[in-house]
Amino acid sequence: MTAPLTLISHHLCPYVQRAAIALAEKGVPFERVYIDLANKPDWFLKISPLGKVPLLRIPQDGGEAILFESTVICEYLEETQPGAKLHPADPLTRARHRGWMEFGSAILSDLWTYETTQDADVLETKRGVLRTKFATVEAELGDGPYFAGADFSLVDAVFAPIFRYFDVFDTISDMGIFDGLPRVIAWRKALAARASVKAAVTQDYPERLMAFLEKHDAALLRSRRAAA
Repeated sequence: MTAPLTLISHHLCPYVQRAAIALAEKGVPFERVYIDLANKPDWFLKISPLGKVPLLRIPQDGGEAILFESTVICEYLEETQPGAKLHPADPLTRARHRGWMEFGSAILSDLWTYETTQDADVLETKRGVLRTKFATVEAELGDGPYFAGADFSLVDAVFAPIFRYFDVFDTISDMGIFDGLPRVIAWRKALAARASVKAAVTQDYPERLMAFLEKHDAALLRSRRAAA
């Protein structure tokens, strides 16, 4: 029996989540190993060229192969594994989907500053940046329920972890980022209900994210305290 794939993970990493979602959508058995990115084990540093997660360990005769970078992992799974197709068959549409995956990665970069800044002015600036980017997404979306309609795709796998952040952020304060964006709101709800999306994190994800915000003394938390 072939050994399962192993996804080297961190509990909060959105890039890990997109790989986990792709694995689940493909129906590929896999194991997960979690590491502490603040205290990276030596074995991990030896196999991760960038010192980042996710990594995918693929058993090979006499050893294993290691893939790094979430997009590379997702593309490999699409090309090698059976199950539902997560990319469109048409080359032009597929290329456009890859572009929107990169757009999602750009949103994640903004989210990093949004959730870690201690400066209220920076928080407000990033709130505006995020709102503008989601408005751009709103203009691209159709009738749903997913990015390209009825079929779940890798673009959905990229955006599901983005929306998951806001499930926690919304319990802190209403920043109005999705106001007037009905298609984005509907897409967010559809993704949150997807089994693969639910299974991509552990049940204590909200508590872990809140602890992360507290550790960084995030301005987002101070906005809640000010409102209280």
